[in-house]
Amino acid sequence: MASEEELFASVDALLKEEPQLPPPAERARLREAAGITQARLAVALKTSTQSIKNWENGRSEPKEPRLTAYQRLLNGWAAKHPKHPTPEAPAAAPQRMPERSTGSAAPDVIEPEAEPTEPVRAPDTPAPERPADRPATPSRRPAAKKAVPATLDPRFPHGPLAVLDGDGSAYAVNGIVLDCPATTIVELVEWTLRESGLGAPKLHRYGKDSDPLIVLTAAAAVKLGLPERLEGHEQRRSLRLPEDHPVVKQVAKAKWQLTQRGFGPWARIYRKAQGRDRQCVQLAVLSWDALDERAWPDVAEMEPADIARVLGVYAQRVITPRGSTAVSGLELMTAMRPPTKPERDTETGNWISGHNPGSLGTQPMDPAPPEATPEHPVVVRSGWTGGFLNEEAYQWVRPVDSLSDEECMLPFAVGLDLNTAFLAAAARLVVGLSAPDHFHNVKFNPKIPGSWLVDLSGIELDPRLPSPFTPDGSRPTGPAWYQTHTVAYAQELGHDVHPIEAYLRKETGAYLDPWHDRLKNAYVDTLADLGVTKDLDDHQFLAAMEQHKQVDPALAAVLAAVKATVKGGVGKLRERPQGKHYRDGERWPALERPTWRPDIRAAVISKARVNMHRKLNNMATMTGLFPLAVLSDCVVYPSPGASPLDFLPYAASGKPQPGGFRLGPTPGLAKLEGVQEMLWAIDLMEKGLNPARHIKGGDSVLDEGE
Repeated sequence: MASEEELFASVDALLKEEPQLPPPAERARLREAAGITQARLAVALKTSTQSIKNWENGRSEPKEPRLTAYQRLLNGWAAKHPKHPTPEAPAAAPQRMPERSTGSAAPDVIEPEAEPTEPVRAPDTPAPERPADRPATPSRRPAAKKAVPATLDPRFPHGPLAVLDGDGSAYAVNGIVLDCPATTIVELVEWTLRESGLGAPKLHRYGKDSDPLIVLTAAAAVKLGLPERLEGHEQRRSLRLPEDHPVVKQVAKAKWQLTQRGFGPWARIYRKAQGRDRQCVQLAVLSWDALDERAWPDVAEMEPADIARVLGVYAQRVITPRGSTAVSGLELMTAMRPPTKPERDTETGNWISGHNPGSLGTQPMDPAPPEATPEHPVVVRSGWTGGFLNEEAYQWVRPVDSLSDEECMLPFAVGLDLNTAFLAAAARLVVGLSAPDHFHNVKFNPKIPGSWLVDLSGIELDPRLPSPFTPDGSRPTGPAWYQTHTVAYAQELGHDVHPIEAYLRKETGAYLDPWHDRLKNAYVDTLADLGVTKDLDDHQFLAAMEQHKQVDPALAAVLAAVKATVKGGVGKLRERPQGKHYRDGERWPALERPTWRPDIRAAVISKARVNMHRKLNNMATMTGLFPLAVLSDCVVYPSPGASPLDFLPYAASGKPQPGGFRLGPTPGLAKLEGVQEMLWAIDLMEKGLNPARHIKGGDSVLDEGE
């Protein structure tokens, strides 16, 4: 029988535990019964409204000192507004979490709350073997509501990533919270690989599994010996820990390695693979600006559980983040088209690594001189002076003197934005896979990807539209280099083209198709989760788009990241040298990648710009309307009303006319970008400014993708 001293010790231990809060739904009931809004409660507890929402839907829990204050408030409300369950609706029994495992098998995973009509429990999977002394166990915290269900790989039962906070809580996907005992970076790496159950399966049969990602909050970074901020005169994302920093030394002493990028906002720590087993962990430090605000709006300021949810959905639908969204976009290309595949050596009978058809291979490839950049070794060594491709997105403003009195009298300027225009252009896009061959006086063939020197200056087009052949919309003044799609469009408009010279590629393929398909599904599925579905009519679509960011800020952030992945990935295909010490003619690190392919970037942008002009031309033919300005994938039209419905072409049946701009949630269709007064637009045009850059309001600037 237990002694009085032992009993008192047990009771004292209970008293020291964290205050126990009522279930999330009860917290919301008590607040509503007291007539207090979430915003008012947030002010009282000196936190954000989003945090109150998270506490009331089970996505995260308050921490001291707010925890005790919140419990005191809830207890007071509970005394005033007791819950009276009825026989028809008995109070739900509290959910019991599984006991912590003491054996070698992994513990049961805490499942997220299931929606009434859609179960989210992952199918049963065998538990991987783990060390018995320190199993990575999910804590007794409520699971995140609205967690995105996914079929978990039995090797990675806790998903692709976790967000580590300063108290050792590692927030994974689907509301799972793991206990991480690490106090150093080396311990964290070893815990992640041996005990965390984190990682993600490969996206292609010939690809590689994704390495686990650990995202560090500022508190976690400091606890592990890292500075809370990286200071320096360079851009923060390019800063690194010095080689003599204790953490860098600690990593090296433990026989781990850092990549050439060093220990920056995104750090990869690895050892050489043993057989098929990779030993690599990626770290992202939030307080070092690992999550760029432009690509991940407001995510770095979210609670750790919500950050895990945002990144987890992105990882499930796109790829486990590998750096910036631009880096992730480029990595996704390789993940969907691995460069090698196993094949049998006919002489030895052994399995060897062979080329995977349709991929870019494993070796970097020099571009043709006109496809390169002026500082590229190919250009500097050869002394090339023959000009360069100028396939860029539109930045065009219509001359003010071309506006008619009728247009000036219209009350509104309405901006339309094409959904992920570069992604739409990547669909079924045939690009070159082999090295370029040089030709003179060659006949144009629209089916061959390459770069053509041709004179398009004699083509006469309506001056109220931008030229389809130049980014600034001006008429060409003589021979210039163009990508295949631009020359093909000149042919489509009824003009003869006679190339003077060309760099063409014999081996071709739709390299970007699987990349396009995965990102398209991610974009469409995330929009649908925000209430913007394909079955909406145009009125419903506009209404849903107006509210979609408020439906779920976390998923809205995922949507922004998907869009940034598209533009950034395309931009990375022609990454320029970085750093003040670079000299023209030197090779820079990006050139060593097989995915440094400026010709593929040019093909995507050329097709996107041609697609835009085709719609502008069709709109003029069908409606007599001409745009005021174009910037990348945004176009501004004068309008009699404040809605796109007031000027877009519709058939008598009410269906949109094919060929022009159409509203909808899929890539290539349009959404409302913004509305301003027509006089506002004319004023900007007279100052030489682009209304499309500012139509959204404020100081908005569109990202042209590099």
